[in-house]
Amino acid sequence: MDTLRNMRIFVRVVELGSFTRAAAHESMTTAQVSRALTDLESRLRTRLLNRTTRRMSLTEAGERYLQSCRRILADIEQAEGEAAGALANPSGRLRVYGGTSFGQHYVMPLIARYQQHQPEVAVDLTIAQQMPDIIEDGFDVALVVAAQLEDSALISQHLGSTAAILCASPRYLQAHGVPASFDDLGDHTCLHLTDMSLPAGQWVCVGPRGETFRHSGVTPFQVNNPEALALAIREGMGIGPLPVPVALPGLADGSLVRVLGDLRLPTLNIYALYASRRYLDAKIRTFVDFLRENVPVTLADQEAALAACGVLPAAASHARSRDVRDADRLRLVN
Repeated sequence: MDTLRNMRIFVRVVELGSFTRAAAHESMTTAQVSRALTDLESRLRTRLLNRTTRRMSLTEAGERYLQSCRRILADIEQAEGEAAGALANPSGRLRVYGGTSFGQHYVMPLIARYQQHQPEVAVDLTIAQQMPDIIEDGFDVALVVAAQLEDSALISQHLGSTAAILCASPRYLQAHGVPASFDDLGDHTCLHLTDMSLPAGQWVCVGPRGETFRHSGVTPFQVNNPEALALAIREGMGIGPLPVPVALPGLADGSLVRVLGDLRLPTLNIYALYASRRYLDAKIRTFVDFLRENVPVTLADQEAALAACGVLPAAASHARSRDVRDADRLRLVN
């Protein structure tokens, strides 16, 4: 028995005052309407309508039940309208996960711009190192940076790709010289970032013609946070890989210098992950669409800013380092 359907038919019979008119309105036969009312009364074990061949009237129980039916059906209609509206109108709370560095430097600015277009959406952003279980932990969208994704039932959208660059501080380069080639790194202190899907204790870099270089020397310092590594590099502790948005402020103010600019660490892909394509909530759909449109623009802007910062040419930097050391020695002699 479809109780909700029978409740609707009962309300329609009362409102139209006739089984025949209710049947026409619901595209049913009069017998079907009569059967629906009989089934409803049998379920409730009470009479709702007093009916004769000429007229019908509500019983006392029918009066009370009619009011309850109207409230229930109105609530259902409102709930259905809100659910259907969620597919068309972005609103409500959007739960987003982003990794620590990526969340701070990419996701946060994009969320601010997204909410300018969708002010009815409240965003709950979680920034953490550990990737959550999106379904179990109740996230709508997860933004991850990885060489490749593990197999899962989640839907993924590729948003772009990025790669870290090698940086050092001017102080370190003045003291130790600037590497002219990857092989020169064997004579330098190399720091490691451990959250970039790279083998522990080594760098793997790709040259301009696709050739691969590998550094697996012992490191005196490694950390799983790019901002912490940037501080260590600024302090002159060595040469290390930094994501482009983390490196850019230091490159712009001169506290960092890019070295071996024709080499990059392996490309990492940026993905948006969410649960399903079917009946996708409007806030999820519009947010993912916004990311697909704007993440490539953000990446292109960062590449332009990186190009504007330039890279210290190896030959010139060797000469500069020698000049600095010679000047230091002259000052000590004098």
